[in-house]
Amino acid sequence: MLDQTIEADAMRVALQNVPDLERAVSRLALDRGGPRDLAAVRASLGAARDIAIAATGDWPEKITTALLRLRGQDELRNALEAMLVEDPPHFARDGGFIADGVDADLDQARSLRDESRGVIAGLQAKYAEATGIAALKIKHNNVLGYFIETTATHASKMLSPPLSDSFAHRQTTANAVRFTTPELAELETRILSAADEAQKIEMRLYSSLKDQILDAGAALADVAEALAEIDIAVAGARLARALNWVRPMVDDSRTFTVTGGRHPVVEAALDREGARFIANDCALSDGSDGADIWLITGPNMAGKSTYLRQNALIAVLAQAGMYVPATAAHIGIVTQLFSRVGAADDLARGRSTFMVEMVETAAILNQADPRALVILDEIGRGTATYDGLSIAWATLEHLHEVNGTRALFATHYHELGALVEKLSGLRAAHVAAEEAGDEVIFLHEVREGAADRSYGVQVARLAGLPDAVIARARDVLSSLEDSEAGGPKVMVDDLPLFSAAPAPVKAAPSQTDDLLANINPDDLTPREALEVLYRLKGSAD
Repeated sequence: MLDQTIEADAMRVALQNVPDLERAVSRLALDRGGPRDLAAVRASLGAARDIAIAATGDWPEKITTALLRLRGQDELRNALEAMLVEDPPHFARDGGFIADGVDADLDQARSLRDESRGVIAGLQAKYAEATGIAALKIKHNNVLGYFIETTATHASKMLSPPLSDSFAHRQTTANAVRFTTPELAELETRILSAADEAQKIEMRLYSSLKDQILDAGAALADVAEALAEIDIAVAGARLARALNWVRPMVDDSRTFTVTGGRHPVVEAALDREGARFIANDCALSDGSDGADIWLITGPNMAGKSTYLRQNALIAVLAQAGMYVPATAAHIGIVTQLFSRVGAADDLARGRSTFMVEMVETAAILNQADPRALVILDEIGRGTATYDGLSIAWATLEHLHEVNGTRALFATHYHELGALVEKLSGLRAAHVAAEEAGDEVIFLHEVREGAADRSYGVQVARLAGLPDAVIARARDVLSSLEDSEAGGPKVMVDDLPLFSAAPAPVKAAPSQTDDLLANINPDDLTPREALEVLYRLKGSAD
């Protein structure tokens, strides 16, 4: 696909016209379909023909097989293209979806329905010529329906043989005489029933087309699957060319090595803003048995969640047979992909955010096997600090000792770094950040080793918390860190509210303040007010 750009682009253009073929066939099978579903089958088969024609040259075996499966539905496609109008209505009962010229009876019924005036005018001209009465008219009213009317002067001619054999008298009025004929009565019946007749014929033809489609249901399912496979291949090739993706090596090992990996969605968003995505490596396993877990620490907003997700997406893309957003990748077969990221509750079922987190974590720990890939983000954050730390600690040990799986485990609990010395398959990594004064600069680079802190206060400052809150948070954090390091135990009374906020300092009164204090504006004349203004300006200078 990458080398056959012209053919792939032609396929992509044809695929843009392919609707959901399987859905259309299913709707028809359940008697919930309509003319639009017939058109969907027509469009799909037409695109299949165009793709098969565009696919010249050598292709991978899977694509070649898919292309062969697109052939063989010429009869059904030709019938649909010949019988359906370009843009059929949603419902069969609306009619008008069968093209003109398909059925003579349908065309005649439509002509009577839509052009009854012209048909009547033609019949009137025929009768006028047969009788020699130019003033003969065919009219209609709600009582008699259609009738032939002539003046009393000409009535005697029509009441006498041989015209009386064809024209039957119906009514005489003061100024005219009215007749009918078997032909006019039949035409009237046909005109009145033309709409119903046209609908019946269209429904019969609709049923015929539907039956043909259902008879070819298995073959159409095969066509739909082949179109999907080609669609994925064409889209993947286009992405690989446009975004510089690479072909991964996929084998039966447990290796998970990605060089220069990127998150395709985040990268596209940054590209629209003119920014550059920072690529990162990942090496979860060298192919040996046993767990291989990365413990990833670092500040909020630095990119831990993006890093977790991009590697999961690379695993999915690789096993789907697609190129991946990286400079190189070696992916051992991943039997299961588990993800526990984000925060959400399920209050309707009585589950808090933390409960949802624990339910999902339990599912992972109870199911993950050694060939699974697990991404976990901030396990234990929804409860008290020591409770959360304990749960995260035990979860990490279980993944290593019991599940033996490959995993990326992001956390703010730096204490978990102690497990690196205890668990042979655990390695520490962090997303780098640097401090510049009161600012924190996120480098978005994943490096070896644990982070020394989370920069939570700096991130809170970036979010816009008031300066008094930030200053207070720094003092509290400093006191808590000193206490944890062996300093005096911090009590609530040692941290009075807003103690970090400086007391407001009252400025000494200025000369201008003294001058204004001795002035009563209501007592000033305009000239005195102007003099005061000059004095104020002088004192300000």
